[in-house]
Order: sequence, then structure tokens, then C-alpha cells
Amino acid sequence: MKARSGGTTVIGIECGGTRSVALAAEPGRHGSPVRIETGAANLRLVSDANLEAHFEDLRSRLPGPAAVGVGMAGVRTEEDRRRLRSVVARVWPGVPVRVDHDLVSALEAASLDASEPSDARVILLSGTGSCCFGRDLRGRTAKAGGWGHQLGDQGSGYAIGYAGLREAIAHLEHTGRTGPLARRLLKATATADPEAWVAWLQAASKREVAALAPEVFAAAAAGDDRARAVVERCLGELVDLAGVCADRLDPTRRARLEFVLAGSVFLRQPRWLPHVESALRASRPGAVVRPLHRESAWGAVVLAEQALASGDLPDTAAAAAPSTRQPAPRAMPRPEPTGPSPTEARNPGSRHLDRMGIPAAIDLMLSEEAGVPPAIARHRSALARLIRQVGRTLGDGGRLLYVGAGTSGRLGVLDASECPPTFRTPPEWVQGILAGGEKALHSAVEGAEDDAGAGHAALVGRKVSRRDLVLGIAASGRTPFVWGALAAAREAGATTALLCFNPNLRFPRGLRPGTVLAIDVGPEVLTGSTRLKAGTATKLVLNLITTLAMVRLGKVEENLMVDLNPSNLKLRDRAVRIVGELTGVAAEVARSALEATGWRVQAAVRDLRRAPFRRVRPPRP
Repeated sequence: MKARSGGTTVIGIECGGTRSVALAAEPGRHGSPVRIETGAANLRLVSDANLEAHFEDLRSRLPGPAAVGVGMAGVRTEEDRRRLRSVVARVWPGVPVRVDHDLVSALEAASLDASEPSDARVILLSGTGSCCFGRDLRGRTAKAGGWGHQLGDQGSGYAIGYAGLREAIAHLEHTGRTGPLARRLLKATATADPEAWVAWLQAASKREVAALAPEVFAAAAAGDDRARAVVERCLGELVDLAGVCADRLDPTRRARLEFVLAGSVFLRQPRWLPHVESALRASRPGAVVRPLHRESAWGAVVLAEQALASGDLPDTAAAAAPSTRQPAPRAMPRPEPTGPSPTEARNPGSRHLDRMGIPAAIDLMLSEEAGVPPAIARHRSALARLIRQVGRTLGDGGRLLYVGAGTSGRLGVLDASECPPTFRTPPEWVQGILAGGEKALHSAVEGAEDDAGAGHAALVGRKVSRRDLVLGIAASGRTPFVWGALAAAREAGATTALLCFNPNLRFPRGLRPGTVLAIDVGPEVLTGSTRLKAGTATKLVLNLITTLAMVRLGKVEENLMVDLNPSNLKLRDRAVRIVGELTGVAAEVARSALEATGWRVQAAVRDLRRAPFRRVRPPRP
């Protein structure tokens, strides 16, 4: 079936284990594109719903295309290609589409900047994962590696990071000392000693292990022989795979062969390129060896151009298959800045922070923090209105959903996690939604805060409704993940609010949340570090919201927690003291009453008040 007429640009999207890059360019013109970078996407690690949200976010930020090409990690089989085509076709209906794995897009990008003709070309791709892929002039292909980090990924960032950990442990066992490599890896993993690596590795993602590779390279560059041996061994394994591809394409060893080095490992470690080049030329003396000179997302642009030339559309039945998710809106607008955010300005009082004595620096930071409560107090009326709304929402069976990225999101998760033990609330009453998920609690997840589609999908997945209240938390007020979530909340009719520290925002018609707390805490002592005053202000505001909302719901009497969950010895001792304070009974009587009511403070207080003769001392006035 031939395509309908579309836009005047083609869109190429390359999705990998670290990030996704989209380019919009005029067909046949490979320069000055519209470029967008967002979060990672691997076909085997993402659901169709989240993948569709990922592409919807890109669609909202790109011009309408005449064709779309996608190169994606994790695509291995024709069934994978059909699945990916159908998702892309739902996002860009009626547009020609060509999809393949990211090795094909890297190979196509290499063809654009080849300086010499070749009979066959082999890509060595080393990023979070790795693989080798080649093609000759007759279209025959060869592939080696790419079996994933558990079975393969030789020479990848993951393989180098993992091998570095093992080498550091081997050095410790042989010498009884932590060497330079181990010290670098301990710092990178935020662990105190190598014993902690066992638990760290069990919880770490593939990307987190791969993030250790730069430390191994740095140790090797600093003269650590063990680290250098790790790098040479891992890269040698990838070179061997490239030789396998070359031999399959050219068993006679007579063809003009080109090896192209692509991926973040080669891009970020250029000093190792001569080592790899020497190893490749040792096995293929006449081969051309070069790095990929342009971004491999250009290969996805080539795929889009091929789709445009063929004019073929994806299978309409597959494209029309029902999505498992409510579609994201075509655009997820954000407020427009009317000036720079105060949190990004330089604080005149801390311009000499690097030369201050520690006592003076302490005084400075404390004096800056002291200005946070007055800044919050200037928004007392709006904050009080929001607290009343939260109380009504929870009282009527709705939920309070915090949404944020980085420090903002972590503080939302923290406040939500404290509500069940403090107020005996069900976990679903107050929820923290963090860009990047659980891993982002302790590690930065690259691109997560820029993924508006993921924010939208997170709210849709939680079945947000008009009974809920969604509070976006963003220091700048413009975090895409947060605005994707607020878009989903708006569609569902939920009450919306925004907590930010940038008063210089203009909200387009219909975009302004029901309550906006744009608190000006001024420039940070450390320029742009919003974990400081903005973080303090966030913690204070969230404390106010949940504490005073719970007071309105009857979970506090006087200033005592009468509905806490005594889940440990400390909290049980506190429950005994609370019951004693409110009823005037001795500790043993309070404990007995709590045990009889299943450690429910309110029930124990009510029972004791109905039986005043059990008191052994008069209640306090």
C-alpha cells in the first residue's frame, strides 16, 4: 500500500541502552537537523505501552514526518521488527516506516561518511552492550556477539565494568590490599569495602555496571597494570568477534574491508582507538579502520529515506491493533520562562566559597537556609488551600500522587514512604513517582527527567482519576517528566498542583495547575544545586502538606500520633507513651490495652476512656 502525503522531513530515531536520539532532516540533506535526546529504550526491556509513550513524547516535539526510520537495541527477529513497526505506525499513522536493530542504523551512518570504497564493512559497536555486524556489496550480512550481558556483550561497557570488579577482588585476595582500581570502583559504587559489591551487583542494572567502565579506563591511563590488562582483554574479545564477521563476509581475505568503530566506549575513550586499530590490522593488514565520524542516528535517517522511497506502509491490521495504554496527547506543553530561574543564578555571597574557611562556609549556608521558611510563609494562603484539598481527597477515597525527578522526586518518595508508619495509612494513599523508577533513588538515570511520555505513562498506569490529587515537584517548574504526568492528570480530571522554585513562568491558557506554589528561595550557595535550599523548601512543604492533612483526618490528637503503626520496638514504646499521656494510665495498663486492640492507639485510648476505673493516676490537665 502506498503512503499518503506527509511532511517535508524524515525522522530517524536510534534507541539504545543509554539514550535515544531523534533527528528530523530534509530527505537527502544530512546536515543541520532538529535533534532531540531522551531516555533509553531496548525492545526487549520495555513494554509496548511504554514504548508507545516514548515515541509519543518524541512526536510531540518533532515536525510531522514524510517517513520514519528506527534503529533499536534488542531487535533480533522478524517478529521483533513487526512488533516495533506496529508501535511506530500507531504513533505516526499513514507514514512509511522502516525499522531494524541499531547495528543496521550504525552501518547505514557509516556508509554516509565513507572516504574510500569498500567491498565489505564491519561495525564494532561498543556501548552499554556490544555487537559486531557487517555487510558486503551484495547485501550479505554477518553478525557476531550481541547475546546480552549474561551470555556475551564482549568488549562492552558492561563487560569492562564487570571485569574491573573481578580484577579488583582478585588483587585484594592475592595481596590483602585494595589497589588503585578498587579504590576508584568503591567510590563509583558508593560502597565502603569490596564486601558490599556482592549486594550492589545483585541490585545494579546493566547500565549501572557499564557506568564503571570509565573508572577502569581511568585507572589504566593512570598506570594501573591490572586495569590495563582488563581493558586490553575485553577489547581484544570484541576485535576477535569483528574478525569472525570479516571471515564470514570475505573468507578468501581478498576484499577491500573496512572496520568502523562505533558506540560510547570508543567515542569517550579515543586514546584506545590506536590499540584497537593495531589489533584489527594485525589480522587484516589491508583493512581500513576508522571511528564512526557522525552520530549513528543518521543511519536511522537513512532508513527513513529508504521507507520514503519505497512508499510502503506497515501492515494496517497490526498498526490498528489496540494499544494497552491510553494514548498520550499529541503535545505535552510546559510553561514558558519569562526570565532565568533564581535557582540557576550565582549567589553573590558564595562567590568565594572555594576559598572560605569551613566555619565561615557553615555560617553562610545556615544563613541562606534560614531564609527558606519566610519564603514559604509568603505562600501561606495557597498552601493552606492545597492542604485542605489533600485532606478532602484522602477523606473521599482518592490518592495524593507526588511526581518529580532527581532530588524533587526522591523527596516525594521519602514523604510518601513515611506516611504508613506515621499515620497508619495504606501505601496507596500517598505515592511518590520518581523519573527513572526505583533505580533513580540511589543512582542518576540519564535522560529520565526529559521523558515526558514516561511521566504520562506512569500516571496512566496508576489509573489516575478525578478522585486523585497530583502534585508535580520541579525546581525549575519545567521538567518534562513532571509535565507529562500533569497532562495525564488533567485528562483524567484529577486535581493538579505544582511546587517549584521559579516564579518566572508563564502558563499558556489551560495549562496552569489548580494550585501553583512558585517559591523564590533565591540563588543556591552552590550554583544550580537545587538539593540545597530548594531541597530544604521541598521537604518543609511536603511535611506541612501530609502532616496537616492527616491532622484534619483525625489521625492526631493534641500533638500526638494516635494512628501510628507500631511496627518495631521503638514505635511500640512510643505507642505506650501516647496512650499513657492521653488516658493517664500506667505503662503496663497502656501496653495491655494496645495488645488487646492489635496495637491500634485510637482503639486503645477509646477503650480506656470507657473504663476510667482502670486508671492508676489522674490524667494530666
